[in-house]
Amino acid sequence: MSANKLSHIPKTIVLVGLMGAGKTCIGKRLAQRLGLPFVDADDEIEKAADCSIDDIFELYGEPAFRDGERRVITRLLNEPVHVLATGGGAFVNEETRRHIKETAISIWIRADIELLLSRTGRRNNRPLLKNTDPRKKLETLIKERYPAYEQADIVIESGHESPDATVEQAMAALEDLLLSTDPSMADSKR
Repeated sequence: MSANKLSHIPKTIVLVGLMGAGKTCIGKRLAQRLGLPFVDADDEIEKAADCSIDDIFELYGEPAFRDGERRVITRLLNEPVHVLATGGGAFVNEETRRHIKETAISIWIRADIELLLSRTGRRNNRPLLKNTDPRKKLETLIKERYPAYEQADIVIESGHESPDATVEQAMAALEDLLLSTDPSMADSKR
């Protein structure tokens, strides 16, 4: 599938899912394929706070982080169309989720727990996994967050295939979604 079939993306594409699902990796590749800028919400939060997410959690706590995350994502959703990777808890916030659903196209990148554990274990920069059993914490987050993630416009599976294969899934799902909402796009397929 070529990106020119998706030459006019009308809204920002927001990637949601648990930490380790591949939102940043897939987001960068998807943005490149679509010719759109890529933005990582966590990077923008760190810039706005002038400190790391770890430091925000340690100094101010998770509620302060979530408040900053909500404000940064609101600002980013008002910028020109781009691909946005969000933190794992962003879409769980009802206000943020509503804003995303009103102004963007959301894609849940779903991965099984073994893959999440493998990916999150590579780095020690996940505040919610510090000083806890990562498996138990991820299992808890799955129970808590999946009902919110299920409200995404698109759901794709991230597995052990290459990131490019996951991007292809996203491209196909985006095309299907856009064709179902704007039948005039069918002319661009010919």
